[in-house]
Amino acid sequence: MTIVTSDVELLVEQITREVVALLRAQQDSSVCTLAVGGTCSSCMLCVNKRPELVQRFVDAGAVRLGGTLGLRQVPAGMAQYIDHTLLKPDATPEQIAKLCAEAREYQFASVCVNPCNVRQCSELLRGTSVLVCSVIAFPLGATPPEVKAYETERVIWDGATEVDMVINIGALKGGDYALVQRDIEAVVYAAHRSRVLTKVIIEAALLTDDEKVKACTLAKAAQADFVKTSTGFGPGGATLHDVELMRRTVGPEMGVKAAGGIRDYETAQKMIAAGATRIGASASVKIMQEAGKK
Repeated sequence: MTIVTSDVELLVEQITREVVALLRAQQDSSVCTLAVGGTCSSCMLCVNKRPELVQRFVDAGAVRLGGTLGLRQVPAGMAQYIDHTLLKPDATPEQIAKLCAEAREYQFASVCVNPCNVRQCSELLRGTSVLVCSVIAFPLGATPPEVKAYETERVIWDGATEVDMVINIGALKGGDYALVQRDIEAVVYAAHRSRVLTKVIIEAALLTDDEKVKACTLAKAAQADFVKTSTGFGPGGATLHDVELMRRTVGPEMGVKAAGGIRDYETAQKMIAAGATRIGASASVKIMQEAGKK
């Protein structure tokens, strides 16, 4: 069955209205009593609602935690949340080598680099648990789906095991939701057939809340693995409001990556508490040093 553009647009509009209405209805009722200093109500949702509190139990030596179905896994420490990032256009091979050395030392989840740096990172990190993430159509997102798919295939060939793609922001704001979904699907298809994880950058600072919900809904429909707040090159970075909105929109089964402007441990903790399961940061070492002091 062929779905025409008008059908897709109507479907997205309907889903967006329903999701926004549901989120507004649930916002006040979804607060954990522990989160506001009350007594535990045994809702078994602390991993979702208060991951930073559960992390304290893990750090203190807990080996088993009660929970309900569909909860996110709690990483062993802050480092496993972080994509150690260097996306400056003037990054030198020496700086990329230093990035990889820091990632090995702190055991970050991944290094996130431009496509031209993927092969070097893949070679330097071979045999470690640190993944190599690269960016697609970065930072504007203004290339055709076919170009994004080829770029995805190329960085995977060079050794990337995760990709962060930028959506076609103009198409989203113009209401061409069929193009946006095709845009995301092209990358997801190229990535998933090589078992590579896909994150979708929506550049939230350029969007209204309704547009953020639409973007997250389209990413989920395209079977992406994560939604991500920002490139770090736009007019603003991650905000707690955006992370909370994105988490409520995609539910517990998708990842949410907060990126842009996260420069200290306290901010990273707040993003995780708001629902982020990955943090993109260039100040990763500083965050870990602050975490060690605390």
